[in-house]
Amino acid sequence: MKRILFSLLARRAKDVKLVGDFTDWQARPLVMDRMKPRSRTFAAMVSLPPGRYEYKFMVDGEWIEDPKAESAPNEFGTRNSVITIRGVTRE
Repeated sequence: MKRILFSLLARRAKDVKLVGDFTDWQARPLVMDRMKPRSRTFAAMVSLPPGRYEYKFMVDGEWIEDPKAESAPNEFGTRNSVITIRGVTRE
């Protein structure tokens, strides 16, 4: 497992959630907290095993791609953000 920090600058947001295939999308969204009081950046730390994952942010109910990530088309005609977590290598 690797700890991954997901973050999003959302200037006017009140509610930010992280959803993806690792949360069964909307079934178990992860609430993202402000990094500091009154900060405009929301963050969540997630432990994930190596693999490829698709995700989005839900900002006040609106689906948002991660502007810092690669993306891939989805079945709804929009795009999902993509993160690939590599395994730990030992020499």
